[in-house]
Amino acid sequence: MAQNLKKKMDHTSRSERLEAYQPVSGMVVPRFAGISTFMRLPHIAPTQAPGDIDIALLGIPFDGATTNRPGTRLGPRQVREASSLMRMVNYGTLVAPYDLCVCADVGDVPVNPVDVPDTLRRIEAEIAYLHQGGVTPLSIGGDHIVSYPILRALGTEHPLGLIHVDAHSDTGDTYFGGQKLTHGTPFRRAIEDGVLDPKRMVQIGIRGTMYSADERDWALDQGIRIIDMEEVADKGIPYAIDEARRIVGSAPTYFTFDIDSIDPAFAPGTGTPEIGGFTSREALQLVRGFRHLNLVGADMVEVSPPLDQSGGTALVGASIAFELLCLLAEARSERPAGGRLNIVG
Repeated sequence: MAQNLKKKMDHTSRSERLEAYQPVSGMVVPRFAGISTFMRLPHIAPTQAPGDIDIALLGIPFDGATTNRPGTRLGPRQVREASSLMRMVNYGTLVAPYDLCVCADVGDVPVNPVDVPDTLRRIEAEIAYLHQGGVTPLSIGGDHIVSYPILRALGTEHPLGLIHVDAHSDTGDTYFGGQKLTHGTPFRRAIEDGVLDPKRMVQIGIRGTMYSADERDWALDQGIRIIDMEEVADKGIPYAIDEARRIVGSAPTYFTFDIDSIDPAFAPGTGTPEIGGFTSREALQLVRGFRHLNLVGADMVEVSPPLDQSGGTALVGASIAFELLCLLAEARSERPAGGRLNIVG
């Protein structure tokens, strides 16, 4: 079926591709039926994406860098199922992402569950392939280490800015006697590699306890702006949005959303929950505040289905992923002809 779709797309206009890549409507096939894909979109192989689609939704089912409670390797599968509840138009912003961009589910990165470095190489290679083919990635994890190889793939031409919504800064150095690749270290590694600009990086909602004050001190020393949960509570979400937009500016920026930024009352299915987080409504308000930025990709990570058998956390994750998709679709549609990035700074 995917091969037939590919042959058809080779001879179709953009408007025809937009029509062909629409999600399956719940008015045609009930949302409890059919094969699960992200947002009920068509599934194609990653090799078919360049030249055919604008935005690729992909799963990264990996939790080999988790240091406490595993289970996020199962996140993409359950988020796919929960995403069947998403419809065509964003009620809050009226963005209709499938009218703006050609989108498809390109499946899961073929991770190596027993080898962290090998998995990171595989993630980087697949994201780089999509990026070089002009495709914007929206990734569903998986633990937060997956953001590191994505940033490496997307930040080769110019260091990226970052909007990072999380309970934890993930700027630790080493775990367990020298391990540098864990879900608590991705952004320190990305800054060290020169693919992430710390002066255009903002962290929102940080509140978790730390193993060492160095995790925060190092981040501040690099120039990272930390808007912790206390500051958000004191000054409000609109303030956090305005401050973050000021910091990332108009240059290429990546958006990463850790589900543990949301209070465990609303999203308990995550490996490192922290009380005092965002409500699900506040999370929607926050993400929707980042329209019209120069976003080059995004991810939603750390949904762990075994820790929430109700499926509620996956529904929150799918809802946030849809919001991110709307941001990416709108950002991409607003770029100059050819979809070239506006690299400044």
